[in-house]
Amino acid sequence: MHIITVGLSHKTAPVELRELLAVPDSRMGEALQRLRTYPGIKEGMLLQTCNRVEVYAVVDQVESGFSAIQEFLVDSHLSLSAEQLLPHLYWHSGERTISHLFRVTASLDSMVVGEPQILGQVKEAFRLALTHNASGVILNKLVKKAISVAKRVRSETRIAENAVSVSYAAVELAKKVFGNLSARTVMLVGAGEMAKLAAQHLVNHGVRQVLLTTRDPVRARSVANRFQGLPIPFEEFRSEMAKADIVICSTGASHYLITAEDVLRAVRERKNRPIFLIDVSVPRNIDPAVRDVDNAFLFDIDDLEMHIEQNREERRAESVKAEVIAHEEVEVIQKWLQSLVATPTIVALRKRAEDIKQAELAKAFHRLSALSDQDREAVEGLASAIVNKLIHGPLVALKSATQSSNGSVYIDAARRFYDLDMSGNPQGGDSCVSTPQEISDQAKLNPSVAQVDVRPLVDPKVSHESQK
Repeated sequence: MHIITVGLSHKTAPVELRELLAVPDSRMGEALQRLRTYPGIKEGMLLQTCNRVEVYAVVDQVESGFSAIQEFLVDSHLSLSAEQLLPHLYWHSGERTISHLFRVTASLDSMVVGEPQILGQVKEAFRLALTHNASGVILNKLVKKAISVAKRVRSETRIAENAVSVSYAAVELAKKVFGNLSARTVMLVGAGEMAKLAAQHLVNHGVRQVLLTTRDPVRARSVANRFQGLPIPFEEFRSEMAKADIVICSTGASHYLITAEDVLRAVRERKNRPIFLIDVSVPRNIDPAVRDVDNAFLFDIDDLEMHIEQNREERRAESVKAEVIAHEEVEVIQKWLQSLVATPTIVALRKRAEDIKQAELAKAFHRLSALSDQDREAVEGLASAIVNKLIHGPLVALKSATQSSNGSVYIDAARRFYDLDMSGNPQGGDSCVSTPQEISDQAKLNPSVAQVDVRPLVDPKVSHESQK
């Protein structure tokens, strides 16, 4: 079997198309169950965010699996045709799928590299797949590893430490001026989206009170209530500005609303305590001459963008370290998958040895019917010891062979030398593990294989990759 993914993202499709593909939360269970009904799909998970829609699956065959998922996506959205959808899709299989999921979960494939939301979204997609019995042994292992990779990236790099949005950059700069933001007061002059986002970030970081003023008193009360703040009449905000440690200006005015004289008066009333001003208006609404006022710190949209670009450069540098981590972890999961290739042969060899032992014991006990129970136990123990010693070397060699490029040669040789019956394997080979007992047996040989579920396992010998 094979691990594949089919999807689209902000890199390949416009937001209008991504919106059409989104499955409502109320229908997610139905969608996952229907995905499993398509021929050849054994496990599945549906990851959807504002920037991507992706299906991860374990399938019998790569090409037919790609076709089944494409058909699933088209069938799930009647307003979309295959002609509209297919040019925007990408396909991965095998190692490429593993690498892609690790990079997505670690936010290396995000529109904003290092953003924290994607990890929670992957966790939620995995939870839903588990809840609706769509995920099994392989996806369980793969997604759990992806989550651990993301956590490792965040703990071992600084990829998420620096602000790369205007609203959060305002918070970062405010911290440089005041240090701790608790017990601080912020005033919003105007209620533009960036200003509201910045205010929300400031509140999340401990700002005590929000003052808000707009020319529309009804809107001022509405937005102030959102932050449990206090509306200020627009005509009075300059005289109230001394109460604010942080002032964020975001209006549609075509002239300066706040002058150097206004800020100088506020600083004097504050007894020279610092005041931090952020002007995200275009055109600017705070006179640049404010920069000359002692203890007044003014940043406009260009200053914020410059700060953000510096942070982006730092994130790009950290992303190089993160890519190395992801690559290392891909190798770990690949080795785990490879360790499962020999499982049916190992199970068959042990069964063959056990059958021979039991058959010979039956013959011996028939001839030695006078043996006591104690003697029978001694004979059985002797037979088991001989069999275990004889097959120990071949079992170790088979397990080790899975890590080499010619592992399939060893597996085929063992099957021929010991005349192993592989008919119990649905595909007549080493491409899957089909029973709980087989997984249990392999776990005894290699504890890292033990899993929480029992589903067919992947065959990593075939590495098919394709990308649109």
